[in-house]
Amino acid sequence: MKPRFVGRLGLADAVTISNAALGFVAAVAATVDVELAARILLLAAIADALDGVVARRRGGTTVGPYLDSLADVASFGVGPALLVAMAVAETWGLGTPRGIVAIVGSALFVATAVTRLGLYTAYDSGSAETEGVQTTLAATILGATVLAGFTSPIVLVPLVYLLAALMLAPITYPDLHAQDAVVMGIVQAAAIILGGRMGRQVVGAIGEGFAYGLLFLALSYLFLGPRFYWRRD
Repeated sequence: MKPRFVGRLGLADAVTISNAALGFVAAVAATVDVELAARILLLAAIADALDGVVARRRGGTTVGPYLDSLADVASFGVGPALLVAMAVAETWGLGTPRGIVAIVGSALFVATAVTRLGLYTAYDSGSAETEGVQTTLAATILGATVLAGFTSPIVLVPLVYLLAALMLAPITYPDLHAQDAVVMGIVQAAAIILGGRMGRQVVGAIGEGFAYGLLFLALSYLFLGPRFYWRRD
């Protein structure tokens, strides 16, 4: 007897499922090393972009959009939220009043990510634009922030609240064009390999520059994309 998924899932679905697994690994890594968790989150973001490319080239399946949203809950909802919580735990502790504020922010991040993903699957999955900040972008910003060295709760806690609010904000974000997505992917890969403490030890300021570059690109799209990013008619 064949497993139920045989003949129903495609290559793109396998990439999506690996994205979900990376989300779990990132969550576990966050309890040990927040920089390692940030690298894995950025790797999951690359996998998230790759499954779309594979689906366009090899064809998608009926279950694909549902798998995509479920995987994103793990990788871009739970993973980043735990990353912030663990970074706060190292400095403030989670049992303090400030720590509780951080936990609430992380919980709101997960809740808004789940809500946004559900709305996207129902209403925006076939469109070239979407309402509210993409969960992938929110996770990328948090991961790049950590790899750029901004691990203080004073930075991460307000940021997680801001991103949680923007995920449900009535702001329209156009999809990245293919060439821009490739550039973002290259910078993400470089930040994964060369960013953070490890990169600074190996290549010095160059590695740090990729993390800053990724953060700059992600924040530029976050704040300027809805108004200035060019759309194709």
